[in-house]
Amino acid sequence: MMQKLGTVLLFALLAFTSCRDNSENKRYLPPSTGAVNSLMVVMDNNLWQGEVGDKVREVFADRVLAVPQSEAIFSLTQIPPQVFRGATSHSRSVLFVQKDTLSIGHVKSNVYSVPQKVAVVKGRTNDELLLNIEGVAQKAVTAFKNNEISEAQRRFKKSLNNETDLKDELGIQLDIPSVYRVGKHEENFVWIDRQILKGNMNIIAYAMPWDAFSNDSTFVQDIVQMRDSIGKKYVPGPYDGTFMITEKAFSPYVFPAEVNGFKAAEVRGIWEISGYPMAGPFLTYIINDEANKRKLILEGFIFAPSANKRDDLLELEAIMKTLKFENNQS
Repeated sequence: MMQKLGTVLLFALLAFTSCRDNSENKRYLPPSTGAVNSLMVVMDNNLWQGEVGDKVREVFADRVLAVPQSEAIFSLTQIPPQVFRGATSHSRSVLFVQKDTLSIGHVKSNVYSVPQKVAVVKGRTNDELLLNIEGVAQKAVTAFKNNEISEAQRRFKKSLNNETDLKDELGIQLDIPSVYRVGKHEENFVWIDRQILKGNMNIIAYAMPWDAFSNDSTFVQDIVQMRDSIGKKYVPGPYDGTFMITEKAFSPYVFPAEVNGFKAAEVRGIWEISGYPMAGPFLTYIINDEANKRKLILEGFIFAPSANKRDDLLELEAIMKTLKFENNQS
């Protein structure tokens, strides 16, 4: 009897030790905090006020592309290292810059909270700090932005629109917040929008032939022509004969991209109304839909005169990047 009791106690002790080890290995991290597109910059005040701080502002407060007003890609808040503790360390995006015997620049995940991205830059001199900021800049900006998109998606997935127009017309699905409504549904065209304080946010979706952009040398011109023809047919202005076109003064920016794993082209620019003084930013994805031998077009655009649009553009991007095809192609 004593031998059996000893065996039971031994197993209980081993189980307790195993649970304790697992709990220690899986350190609890609190949820991250922070406003949309905000960046906590942790560095000494003297660095912030000098050339190193100038470089940080140049990289991380650079202007958002293709918006009418000047807006920074991130809103920066600087604090010295000794203040970086408690709630401030839970910021969703953190840039840590410090003079040190090491010379490094890298991005880490979930250091003090979840989800979190922390870019760490160290150097022995100002020159090394400047060089390492440059070296990690693109990776850090991408990591911060992707983290913001994921956070936006996490938030709006709590309450989604259940209209099936995109599925019925184009065979696709987007995770769209419930505040959006279908405003227009025609053959090969769906328009979804929401009202905001000073205007509206919009997503339109349609398809083009697979070979619609076969000539690389005219790619940008073909995009403009496509947008203008769709605007004329489906997106009217406030008066008869007015409609949405691509701003004539500047060509849009075009980049290679992926939308939820699908190869695409990303287009950013300014739309305007032909014959009427209205304008705003747009973000278009031209997505390779190989299974259906077509180009799927998703576009978000905003009308909000005199209002900042950076965060609203991020929401539209986050929505479009939830794209799924009903035929489960991969």
